[in-house]
Amino acid sequence: MGSHRNALVAAVRQDLAEARGTARAVLAAAESARGEAQHRKRMVREAYATCLNQLAAAREDTRDDIQRRYRSEAVRLAGHLRGLATVTATGAAGAPWRVWAPSEPEPGGRPGLLRIGTIAFDETAALPGLVPLLDAAHLHLSGPSAVLDQVITGLLLRALGSTRPGDVRLTVYDPEQLGGTLAPFAPLSPALVGPGALGSLLDDLVEHICRINETPGPRTEPWRLVVLLADRATAAEMTPAQRAQLDRIVRTGVACGVHLVVRGLELEDHPSVERIVVHDQAAFCDSLGRLEIKLDPPPPADRVTAFCRSAAERMRAGPAPARLSDLEPPRFWAESSLTGLTAPIGDGTDGTLIEVPLGDDLPHALIGGPAGSGRTNLLHVWLGSLATRYGPEELALYLLDFAAGMSFARYAAGSRDPSWLPQVRLAGINIDSDREFGLATLRHLGDELRTRSQAAKRHGADTLAGLRTADPGGYWPRIVAVVDEFPAMLTGRDASAEEALHLLEDLARRGGSHGIHLILAATDLAGYRPLLAHLPLRIALPKARRVLADDNLGAAVIPRYHAVVNTDSGQSGANRIVRLPDAGDRTVWRTLQRRLWRSRPVGCEEPRLFNGTAVPRLPAGYRPAGRMPSADAPVGSSPGAVLGERIDVAAQPARLRLGRMPGRNLAVLGARTDEAGDVLAAAALSLAAQGPAQFSVICLVPEAERAAARLVAELPAAGWYDSADVTFDLPGSDVPHYVIGYALDAAGPVHRPALRALLDDGPERRIHVLGWWRTVPRLRDDLGGMGAGFDAIGAWVALDVPGADLAPLYPQPGGPLWHPRPRRALFFDRSVHRTPEVIIPYEVNSDHT
Repeated sequence: MGSHRNALVAAVRQDLAEARGTARAVLAAAESARGEAQHRKRMVREAYATCLNQLAAAREDTRDDIQRRYRSEAVRLAGHLRGLATVTATGAAGAPWRVWAPSEPEPGGRPGLLRIGTIAFDETAALPGLVPLLDAAHLHLSGPSAVLDQVITGLLLRALGSTRPGDVRLTVYDPEQLGGTLAPFAPLSPALVGPGALGSLLDDLVEHICRINETPGPRTEPWRLVVLLADRATAAEMTPAQRAQLDRIVRTGVACGVHLVVRGLELEDHPSVERIVVHDQAAFCDSLGRLEIKLDPPPPADRVTAFCRSAAERMRAGPAPARLSDLEPPRFWAESSLTGLTAPIGDGTDGTLIEVPLGDDLPHALIGGPAGSGRTNLLHVWLGSLATRYGPEELALYLLDFAAGMSFARYAAGSRDPSWLPQVRLAGINIDSDREFGLATLRHLGDELRTRSQAAKRHGADTLAGLRTADPGGYWPRIVAVVDEFPAMLTGRDASAEEALHLLEDLARRGGSHGIHLILAATDLAGYRPLLAHLPLRIALPKARRVLADDNLGAAVIPRYHAVVNTDSGQSGANRIVRLPDAGDRTVWRTLQRRLWRSRPVGCEEPRLFNGTAVPRLPAGYRPAGRMPSADAPVGSSPGAVLGERIDVAAQPARLRLGRMPGRNLAVLGARTDEAGDVLAAAALSLAAQGPAQFSVICLVPEAERAAARLVAELPAAGWYDSADVTFDLPGSDVPHYVIGYALDAAGPVHRPALRALLDDGPERRIHVLGWWRTVPRLRDDLGGMGAGFDAIGAWVALDVPGADLAPLYPQPGGPLWHPRPRRALFFDRSVHRTPEVIIPYEVNSDHT
């Protein structure tokens, strides 16, 4: 007999050692990757039940002399059990009612066990009694109905209180009390199923399970928690078809997030069914074997009601957006963009951060969503997340907004905030009418692509990672070009649209491998499928169209501040639902940007901000009182008249070289007096800033006198002539002589011969005419009438003159494609241009300048 006891004790000790090892392994697994959360929970549940059963068996099988030796082992094992219970029944799932409070799971956390009471071994060990439910089992309860209803109330409160509002959808079948048994849960508006509707309920659950099984990828729908409070009549009246449906739910429901809590109705034997048998205030359940659980008292009714009201209010308000600060890394600018760019844009349905990659495999992204869906907010979130991870040496941003807004203005310095985002090289705002700036940016990126491609060939590299490895001293950051409402650049059947489409397709095809990535966003994407084929990363906002595949309806069901991230060109089965932060708080954003700005490296240049509604002013260096920058000095002996700002990446001035060659005169054409005066003033002042010169200012209309007077006041030693004393018979000079003419078409027939002679012969004598004619026909009259040529006008600036009217001055038939718009001009110099370019006349002598 003694040998038998010794063998039994040895076996128990071996079992205890194995249980402790399992407990330690599970506790260590609790710190592992979030992706193993569900597996970890299952291991903890199994270890918890195994330890309890081994402890109970050891207590029953040992004798008095063994109990003393075993007690120390039992105390240690009880400590491990408490640790396991803490891991698998955290917060509201396992706290006693006296300290109970709702608690949301940690990001990536999965449901654990739920407490229903305590297990008492002796005076030293009282452990929580836990049962599985969500993602684990169905519950079948038997015993006195009144006690069972109290247990069910506690289970529901713990399940709802330990998940996020809306994550559990409650349905109650209660034919006797018509839902009154669970009345405290009424604020949550549970689906109540009355007598005679059990069949339709079961059919609906089976359809839901089939739909979940047919949907690829992880389940995103809430859990369906169905409470069946059946009576004898229900069990007697069930048809064979209803019984078959119930059995099917038992077998397949848990894997699809459908769980039954049943009283008064038998369930078939299945591993997913956890049976709880209640006797008065004690209970036994399958997973704990012979261990008796002393049931907790029911939760206070007022606490249940208060919780349900609070949860209902939060559900009605909808899910709150994530916080922008949640996306920040532990340390700014610690990441390398050698192999790509990865940054989170929000959290998933389980609370884990969803990261979006840009690299060789997923080089470009497409964002789609109607107006008001949060497209701009998503761009701010993504750019902010990238900017906190990758410094200016690793990331360069080019931002274009064709959505008629100023969303990217926050990244540049302003009058109230001098900070800017160090990674931004260029930002274009209010450019919905300035396709030229978008085209100039694409040309710049195309030049950068050629530079990188040639450098990669020299170093024998195929990708940016290979180039940076072979040329560690080079400056090769990854470039991200964001174009919001990009179809605006491609509208129309003109050369600009064709060139923009060609550049975009080339960047989409070859740019990714050389570290140039596109993020294209739009409201509607009809008609751009060849381009979209190069954009495998798709992000669809609520109600987005043509972003995902035709059979992918993910964007149709997501709420505000959510998006569908798809890395398989929009195909079904690759959807990930992400909840986006709200980046609209300018105070929060300004605080983040200032932190990054203060950390900018030495030599980090302020970004170029192009505002389509802003009018640039003539820089001080182009005025006589200023000093011409050495980099902008005129070439050779031909001074350059500055006419306006070019619409390009570098904000260079548009210049007209005035040498001693025929035709070196300028005609400003159009009826906009202020803009014509600004063009003439900018040209005259910039010429005066380049060295000695003579000026004759001729004003022939009263509406231009104020502008002419201001120009004369600023020019050194300028003569001013009006219609009473105007003359075009001017002698030659050793220094250039510039005739600035306001409304020269008003000179009249008397002065036309002299004006024509000056235009023809003046440039060779260093006399150049820069004049304003209000219409092309009037210019033609001054040049000799219908048969006269325009050789004397080598350059022109057209304001509000349609392109067809410029045909006589244009070398190609039909005239240029030009639709006039405010504060834009068409500049053509036949000695330089093949096609005209759009410029912005400087603001020079307006009242506020």
